[in-house]
Amino acid sequence: MPVVDVRTPAEFEKGHIPGAVNIPLFSNEERAHVGTVYKQRSPDEAYRIGYAYVTPKLQWFIDESRRQAPDGRVVVHCWRGGMRSKAFAQHLSDNGFEEVYTIKGGYKSFRRLVHGIFEQPYTLHVLGGYTGSGKTRLLKIMEQSGFQVVDLEGIANHKGSAFGGIGQNDQPATEQFENDLFDKWRRFDFSKPIWLEDESQNIGHVNIPVSLFFRMRESSVFFLDIPREERAKLLVEEYACQDTDKLESAIQRISKRLGGVETQKALDALAVKDFYEVAMITLYYYDKYYLKGLMSRSKELVKIIACPGTDARNNYKIIKPYI
Repeated sequence: MPVVDVRTPAEFEKGHIPGAVNIPLFSNEERAHVGTVYKQRSPDEAYRIGYAYVTPKLQWFIDESRRQAPDGRVVVHCWRGGMRSKAFAQHLSDNGFEEVYTIKGGYKSFRRLVHGIFEQPYTLHVLGGYTGSGKTRLLKIMEQSGFQVVDLEGIANHKGSAFGGIGQNDQPATEQFENDLFDKWRRFDFSKPIWLEDESQNIGHVNIPVSLFFRMRESSVFFLDIPREERAKLLVEEYACQDTDKLESAIQRISKRLGGVETQKALDALAVKDFYEVAMITLYYYDKYYLKGLMSRSKELVKIIACPGTDARNNYKIIKPYI
């Protein structure tokens, strides 16, 4: 059944129920004005102003809702299941919609579900490996083979490094990342393991839910040990086609960690399109960074699996006896 979110565009953009459609009762500016009047003057005056904003849109509300719910069955919600959703739902009911439901507690109650699902009992298996190991590709093979897999980087629209946003769509807000992750997570059978890629708590500018991240740090890690040279080849495949200006900016962002000499070497290699050398230089930094995080885990949780290259199908055959 279609879900209509009647909150403002700004509220919707920050976070919404996956699949919901925004038909805002008020614009961002209108909502701010009504709220200010409510606090500084009186509720009655705020209601009058709100009514004046809404009245010219009444037919538009019906038309847009009918477009989303041609059979007249729809779910409506606002932030707390208050006046906005109730008024909107009543308007639809009064104008020919046969089944109109509201969400008790609104979007706020949905967010409680999102936070709560990561507190439930479940078993995680973490696929680890240095940058360029092709972990995401391997997880896709595993998912096709029947494993329960969540692609955190795919949901975040970011590959996790300083270069990770290149060639990706804009990232969602952290709240929306959590909502989209919940939408995937709720479909899992919690009696079976869930596989995901090893990550820092931040993927670009979005954050993994704290309870999930802590669980990741306490879970078994299946670490793909792949030669740096092979991983550099994979990075060339993924990034050589990208805008060199963006690659240069990414190198500059890790310049303090690379050091002045290595940064200049990387920039010089990029200038002559020696992408393999750029990858080898930057991997030296990323390998040290990842190894530090790996060493902080309990040794009993880490299973190191030697793989000769980054071919995902071949690596699936190699790790299958371990999983």
